[in-house]
Amino acid sequence: MIERWLAELVATPRLTSLAGAEARRVHLDESLAALETVERFEGPIVDVGSGGGAPGIPLAHALPEREVTLLEATRRKCDFLERWTAELPNLRVVCGRAEEQPVDRWGVAVAKALAPPPVAAEWCLPLVALGGAAVLYVGPTAQADRVAQVTEQLGGELEDSPPGLLVVRKLAPTPPGFPRRPGVARKRPLA
Repeated sequence: MIERWLAELVATPRLTSLAGAEARRVHLDESLAALETVERFEGPIVDVGSGGGAPGIPLAHALPEREVTLLEATRRKCDFLERWTAELPNLRVVCGRAEEQPVDRWGVAVAKALAPPPVAAEWCLPLVALGGAAVLYVGPTAQADRVAQVTEQLGGELEDSPPGLLVVRKLAPTPPGFPRRPGVARKRPLA
């Protein structure tokens, strides 16, 4: 099933520009690089800005006992994602924005290639319940200090994280006023 998803992801226009071994590395291998980290936290998982399904679909495949929600704002992408819910019973798709979702609901929020890390942290952390975490897939220029500033304002704390990830544990309820209205985090980042 996971091989078919990867093949269809590559074959579907405007979902990825990658193909072959590079598509496998970026969409499958990198998605599963957070598996051990995600397993440390209990509860359902939400993939924020799921796009073509990475990292959510590989995580749902690897963790069949965990509910995984693919949260995507673009209807065309949601249509692609919904094709995979029949094959992965633990998978569901929500077509909407992070700022419009219930706060403090999921055990883990993951985001890969969503936005600059401080913005991704602001979108993800409010979704996570106390004791859970936001797991952000990041590159070498991740601005961890700016992410730490954002997470402090949202009741979280940046943990020591494996390479390629920033892990933010939720220590306090989401403060009043968060999440901010759609689009505000990108236009006026907290840090």
